[in-house]
Amino acid sequence: MKITGTSSYVMLDIDGKKIRAEGEMVVGGFVAEKNTMKQFEPPYESEPVTEAVRQHYIDEAVKKTQGSHMVLKFF
Repeated sequence: MKITGTSSYVMLDIDGKKIRAEGEMVVGGFVAEKNTMKQFEPPYESEPVTEAVRQHYIDEAVKKTQGSHMVLKFF
């Protein structure tokens, strides 16, 4: 997983399929809203983002950032 972003969103990328999660940067990490993860970025925007897919991206992001200086939390 590759994670990029700004102070207002993170882009979660698994094998070229990206999902954007809106949120806010805080001291020590980023807090993201699950309900903003509605669709993949182009060219995969027509593929549905199911609850299972969303949870997979969340689990991978949390696992990757655990113990780092930039921890991701989802609510």
